[in-house]
Amino acid sequence: MDGIHAQSSKGGDASAGVWPSLDGLSGPLAGLKVLDLSRVLAGPWATMVLGDMGADVIKVESAAGDATRGWGPPFVNGTAVYYHTANRNKRSVVLDLSDPADRDVARALAAQADVLVENFRGGRAARFGLSYEHLQELNPSCVYCSITGFGSGSSREDEPAYDLVVQAVGGLMGVTGVDGEPPVKVGVATADLLAGLHASSAILAALYERDRTGAGRRLEVGLLDTQIAGLANQALNWLAAGYNPPRLGSDHPNVAPYGAFATDTRHIVVAVGNDRQFAELAAVVGCPHWLGDDRFSSNADRVANRESLRAELEEHLRQESAEVWLARMRERGVPCAPVLDVAEVFEDPEVRERTVTTVVSSVFGPVAQVQSPIRIDGDATPNMYAPPGLGEHTADVVEHVRRHIRLHSEAAGDGGRRL
Repeated sequence: MDGIHAQSSKGGDASAGVWPSLDGLSGPLAGLKVLDLSRVLAGPWATMVLGDMGADVIKVESAAGDATRGWGPPFVNGTAVYYHTANRNKRSVVLDLSDPADRDVARALAAQADVLVENFRGGRAARFGLSYEHLQELNPSCVYCSITGFGSGSSREDEPAYDLVVQAVGGLMGVTGVDGEPPVKVGVATADLLAGLHASSAILAALYERDRTGAGRRLEVGLLDTQIAGLANQALNWLAAGYNPPRLGSDHPNVAPYGAFATDTRHIVVAVGNDRQFAELAAVVGCPHWLGDDRFSSNADRVANRESLRAELEEHLRQESAEVWLARMRERGVPCAPVLDVAEVFEDPEVRERTVTTVVSSVFGPVAQVQSPIRIDGDATPNMYAPPGLGEHTADVVEHVRRHIRLHSEAAGDGGRRL
């Protein structure tokens, strides 16, 4: 067994103190130690969710840094703003895991971590002594979460899996956009983001179990598995009913009218989910006769005749401005909204007050952040450390860890390191 062992939830040993403390964290996960060996988006998103709720997250990067640091423009002081979206509330440590000394540091941190998140491909975690099997010896109470592309053991497990690839092969692009036009991806990396959220949820469940058993768990979240699960009703349309959903633009395959419609000034969305709302919509646009029209008498009828309904509805909506229609629909309880671009979203003062903050970094200066949507006792999550510069915390963390490795080795009488 290695010279550095686990600090379990039941108590520590000579390794206690290897993990350098960080003051100022609060929230329901305060005191939880998370070692983030992941890159790009899904894993970093999962660990950021934990960090937002008070976990102490150490992010290990190569000397080149997380690839998203270069995913720009735009940039802030040479680092792409993309990186800033998924890496707040973390410390950055640069380690070369091919170097035995740096590998010892990573393993010492893993020995005390409550959670380890990784997305290595093709057995590289084992090559570095950081696989689940290694952690079982080193720290059996650790919750070990792997983010994979196509699933461990699959024929494609060694292939790189960027979100675009997964949206394509996972069916999302098959239901996005308009038939007859080129395929369209969703405008954000939904497979990555959903995988990160599933991972954080699974981690919390495993930690809850660990409180009873003292043992960690091996977790895996695959991007393709996540994307297919995220097809939701679209998946069941095919599996349960043999209906292969077409690309319908903004329309809904199972509900109508439910989509984006042109007015005299701009597009709005109308989301009619039941017969009462349809009756109110008919009244708003001056078409009470729709209620007696067999084509529109039920949702199933409206879905079957969606093109006729869309044409008639849009003919009326084009006669007035979006603002007029939105006011009338809201007054009658018809779900609706304008279609805004990102700049317009953040022009709303209430949106800015609830979701936007600025953190100050010693490396990057002031950096805007969209806050976690989680509210605890009515307040936003309290932790807001700026996303770290590449290796910003290497010196402090590595010096601390190596000092404790030396002390442990001397106490063990091996005259050096046994990691």
